[in-house]
Amino acid sequence: MFSKILIANRGEIAVRVIRACRELGITSVAVYSELDRDALHVRLADEAYALGGETAAESYLNTEAILAAIEQSGAEAVHPGYGFYSENADFARSITELGIAFIGPPPEAIEVMGDKISARLAAEKVNVNGVPGTTAIIESADEIHAFADEHGYPVAIKAAYGGGGRGMKVVHSADQVDSALESAQREAQSFFGRSECYMERYLTWPRHIEMQIIADQHGNTVWLGERDCSAQRRHQKLVEESPAPNFPEDVRQAMGAAAVAVAEGCDYTNAGTVEFLYQDGEFFYLEMNTRLQVEHPVSELVSGIDLVREQIRVAAGLPLSFSQADMTQNGHAIEVRINAEDPAGGKFLPSPGDLTKLSLPQGFGVRWDGGYEEGDTVSQFYDNLVGKLIVWGSDRPTAVDRMLSALSELKVGGIATTAAAHQAILSHEDFRNGIHSTKWVEEVLDLTGVSGKSSEFSDTSDSEERIRKDVLMEVNGKRFQVAAWVPESSVTMPSSPSKQRRSAAGNASVTGSGRIAAPMQGTIIKIHVEVGQQITTGESVVVLEAMKMENNINADKTGKITEVKVDVGDTVGAGDLIVVIE
Repeated sequence: MFSKILIANRGEIAVRVIRACRELGITSVAVYSELDRDALHVRLADEAYALGGETAAESYLNTEAILAAIEQSGAEAVHPGYGFYSENADFARSITELGIAFIGPPPEAIEVMGDKISARLAAEKVNVNGVPGTTAIIESADEIHAFADEHGYPVAIKAAYGGGGRGMKVVHSADQVDSALESAQREAQSFFGRSECYMERYLTWPRHIEMQIIADQHGNTVWLGERDCSAQRRHQKLVEESPAPNFPEDVRQAMGAAAVAVAEGCDYTNAGTVEFLYQDGEFFYLEMNTRLQVEHPVSELVSGIDLVREQIRVAAGLPLSFSQADMTQNGHAIEVRINAEDPAGGKFLPSPGDLTKLSLPQGFGVRWDGGYEEGDTVSQFYDNLVGKLIVWGSDRPTAVDRMLSALSELKVGGIATTAAAHQAILSHEDFRNGIHSTKWVEEVLDLTGVSGKSSEFSDTSDSEERIRKDVLMEVNGKRFQVAAWVPESSVTMPSSPSKQRRSAAGNASVTGSGRIAAPMQGTIIKIHVEVGQQITTGESVVVLEAMKMENNINADKTGKITEVKVDVGDTVGAGDLIVVIE
């Protein structure tokens, strides 16, 4: 077993690995950017080394800096977590060439499965077929038009060297092809360092089912059960659960066997996930993630297997501590991702900022895997995952109710989060009946009126003096006089009806003003307009990247562009003026 492990990551997953190391008596080594100098994973680790820089490219994707930290710390193994370098074969090879153990699969397996095209071919060799698509890199938009002519729309353009929905764009018509290809290639380059994309038929109402596998260096490969990850937005998972609801046992067994076959076909070792799309009784190979998944806790809770602990054991050359015959699914587990996003109106806009409050739920069957504590800052430069709330129940209805209860206790201040969206999802009859799909959140779920802000935690300081305010109320026609103790700043002098009307009218004039401002902090990555150009309401003026997500900022009125106040590459804050339309 190792005596010292370096975690080449940050946030929640770095904290998860640090805690596993502590339980095993292994010294944990953190690395950090300038922005993460006082981050939770740095505070918890036994040792920590600076990488320099602020952005991911300058720090957590700086191979030389990480290799220097490995040498300086004397670490015997490196855990890559997920994201960043976790599925980068060159990084894994640079680690192993130093004689350092990489807590993940061999570089050769990462190469085969990291290239989604070669991964499709590898799966087909073991008779596991994917959705109809191409096995060649897209060279031009003409190829997409030709594919659509044969298979019809929609068509999915996907990053060949990525996953997790990054670098994926869905094309619904011919006029969307050029912009979708350009956006997919740009995202792929930004997230994975390579812009190559391929395409495949896009299923209209599929479920996303994935199989957790783990393999040791002694020829043992086991599948631990499936996870349903169908509640998604922008092809990013929101809710994951295990086992999958309304999932036939014969399909479960066949899918598990297919996952093992795919892993063994590329000589895979360590933990991994084989993902499938399931529709109308059929399943199609989607991709293999050659790393630990964000949603691994739900598999841990129903299987009783600590996957991070097992990863470390496998990398140290030990055999799996269990066999396929030992695998059972006990009860039901659900995980929701608490992201720094505002789901209001279904937009899921990034919401970086300071965590002024963080009150976590407790109780039987409740688990929190977080990367931040109260007072920390969620930066726009990194992924927006604040933490994961996971519950276990004896059955699915119990787990759903327990999660709703836990969400009602979770209070976050300073930023918007996805918590209210999760409440809407889990409360919906479609989710309770297990009939939702990967399209359901965006096409069916109504998030009108949902807010990402915890009303209990406004910007008002707890230390602010509260005063009594007497209020007259009518309930079912009966009059009551009640007293409320409220922050002093919330009490204003009453205004006349005429003043109230003027105020309302003034506020209404903001809509359609033509002064387009940034809705959140981020970086301008594309500008669609120029001074003098005519534009209509709803057209995109710029593309703003925030927390690894691209957001189109649209015109709120029809008119002429009179000012463009930003350039590509500029960092803007929430409320900063971008474009003026007259």
